[in-house]
Amino acid sequence: MSTLTISPAIGCNLMKRFPGRLAARYRHGARMKTRCAVYSFLLLTLWTLCVLLLVRVKHSDFTEYFPPPASLENVQIFHKYNINCVAIYDMDPVEVGKSLVIRRKQVVEDKEEHLVNLTSNCPLFIKSRGYDDVCVSEEEKDFPLAYSLVVHKSALMVERLIKALYTPRNIYCIHYDQKSPALFISAMEGLARCLPNVFIASKRESVFYGSVSRLKADLNCLSDLLVSDVKWKYVINLCGQDFPLRSNIELVSELRKLNGANMLETCRPIESKKQRFTFHHELSNANIEYELPVKTEQMKTPPPHDIEVFTGNAYFVLSRDFVVHMDSSVVVKDLLAWSEDTFSPDEHFWATLARLPGVPGEVPRSQPDITDLMSKTRLVKWQYLEESLYPPCSGKHVRSVCIYGAAEMRWLLNYGHWFANKFDLMVDPIVIQCLEEKLEEKQKLFQSVTSHTCHED
Repeated sequence: MSTLTISPAIGCNLMKRFPGRLAARYRHGARMKTRCAVYSFLLLTLWTLCVLLLVRVKHSDFTEYFPPPASLENVQIFHKYNINCVAIYDMDPVEVGKSLVIRRKQVVEDKEEHLVNLTSNCPLFIKSRGYDDVCVSEEEKDFPLAYSLVVHKSALMVERLIKALYTPRNIYCIHYDQKSPALFISAMEGLARCLPNVFIASKRESVFYGSVSRLKADLNCLSDLLVSDVKWKYVINLCGQDFPLRSNIELVSELRKLNGANMLETCRPIESKKQRFTFHHELSNANIEYELPVKTEQMKTPPPHDIEVFTGNAYFVLSRDFVVHMDSSVVVKDLLAWSEDTFSPDEHFWATLARLPGVPGEVPRSQPDITDLMSKTRLVKWQYLEESLYPPCSGKHVRSVCIYGAAEMRWLLNYGHWFANKFDLMVDPIVIQCLEEKLEEKQKLFQSVTSHTCHED
C-alpha cells in the first residue's frame, strides 16, 4: 500500500513483547526514542512548575459553571470549564496546573438523564448543540463518511464523539450493547430520533469481550450502512471512549489520498497469538458481564480456503468497495463461521481480510507487517511502552492503557493518527473540551482555505 506512511513503530504484538528489537527492525527507532526522551523531560519540567503554581492559585479561579438554563440559548447538557485551551495546547504551566486542580477536585459528573430529557425535545436539542449550524464544504459534500459506533456506557461521551465528527452528509450507526442500562439505551434512542443521519443498528448483540459478539456488532452496522441512501466512501468503526484528532474536512483530505486502499493493522501472528485461533474457545458463563472465552484442549480445523491468518486489532478504516465485496463473498462468510469459536476474532478477522488476494485495496501477503503505529486509524498509549515510544501518561492508567490528560493534547494532535483511545469525562474533562475547541477551529480554517462555498444542510 503505497499510500501508507511508515512511521517509527513497533511490530504489532511481537514488537510490544520484545521492544529491544526496535532499533534493528525499524531504522527510525532511535530518533523516536530521542524525541520521547526530550518530550518526557519537558513534561516533567512542566509538571514541576505546575505543582509549584498550584499552591498559589485560588479555587475560584478554575471553573465556570453554567446556571440552570433560562432560555434556548444557554441550554447545556454538560459543564464547560473556564480554561484557556490555546494555553493548554502550548503547555503553559499555569493553565495545565488549573486543569490538574479541576481534575482532582472539581470534576462534575454530568447526568445521562440530562441528555435523555433534552432529546425529548428534538428542536431544542439540535439548536442548543449546534447541529443545525454545520458548514459543509464542497469537498465534504462529495465525500461522505460512515461510522459504526459500538458503545455500551457514558451516553454524554458518545454524544460528544458524534458532535465532534458531525456533518449532515455523513451517516452514523449506533450499536448499543443489549446489556446496557435502560437510561443509556434511552439516550441512544433519543440521539437517533433527533438526528436524521444517526440510526440504531437493526440487529443488536449482547457483547462479551473477546467473543465473536464484538465482531458481529460491527458487521450488523456495516450491513445497515450498505443499504442506506448515503453513498459513503469510507467507513470507520469506533467505541465510546475514542475521540477524533482530525476534523471532518481533514479526514476527508486524508482518506482521498488513500485512493481506495484501506487503513488498518495487519501482521503475522506471534506464537502466543496463534493459540487464539488454533484451539476451540467457549464462554463458560455468558451471564457474567466480563466473562472471557476459555481455551479448551480441542484443536480447530485449519482456516477455510487455505487462508493465511494475520492479526491486528478491532479497528479499521475500510473503503466502500471493500465492504461491498466482503458482504457478497463466500470466502468471507466461511472465515466468519470458522472464527465463531476463536478468542477475540475481531483481532484477526479484519487483518486477514485485508490480505486476501483480489479484495479491493488488497495488502499483498508478501508486504511487511503494518503495525498499530503505522496505521493511522487509532492511537493507544500502552503503559509498558511509555518512555521508550511514548511520553508519560498525564491522566490515569486502566488495564495498562492510558486515559489521556490535558497535558497530552499537543502530543495527541501532532502524532499523526486520526483517532485516539482512551478518554473519560470523569478522569479528565479538560482534554475533551480542548480537543473539541481545537477541532472546531481546524475545521473552519481548512474550510476557508480549501473551499469558497459553504453548504448548510
